[in-house]
Amino acid sequence: MSSRQTVEKIGFILLGTIVLSFGFYNFYFLNHITEGGVLGFLLILKNLFGVHPSMASIIIDFSLLLLGYRIFGIEFFLYSLFASFAFSITYGMFENIGPILPAINNSLINAILGGLFVGVGCGIIVNTGCSSGGDDALALVIAKKTSLSITKVYILMDGIILLLSLTYLSADAIFYSMIASTLSGKIIDLFLAHTKGSLRLITA
Repeated sequence: MSSRQTVEKIGFILLGTIVLSFGFYNFYFLNHITEGGVLGFLLILKNLFGVHPSMASIIIDFSLLLLGYRIFGIEFFLYSLFASFAFSITYGMFENIGPILPAINNSLINAILGGLFVGVGCGIIVNTGCSSGGDDALALVIAKKTSLSITKVYILMDGIILLLSLTYLSADAIFYSMIASTLSGKIIDLFLAHTKGSLRLITA
């Protein structure tokens, strides 16, 4: 890979993490909407134990990405780790700045906007050939150790996280979270459909 391609890849990863962090904080966290996977687990840690997502994401993603290191290779691992660090920094930035947009007192609109931002942010990162989190590596490992398909593993992981989120969210909030999670997933699928490389293979 040339130095120009490397710079472009890093640039897209940074753009993706900014979009992701913006939506994650302004539409999800501030409006009690959650996601599946690592993003949803970060919100559980934040709301129940006060663990900052900017710190927890690095530890969790690093641990999960190590599981898929042999399968994805060193380039995927390093770029994904960079994406995790970038998310940590950009989320911390938005958290320190505080709410940027006027409050939207409509859960459905917040769920749709959150799903759009998170989906596009993750999609941009995935389109570079790396991961926005450790979900992909974990899903692949589970799929290889069981008879479950990758798609079913993702559904199972999201379902577990959403159920655990009932410990701090109401049933109504989980309903809107399901809308947000489904929308973001569909958007990421659109990006994956045009992505070449290891991430496309694991979603087949």
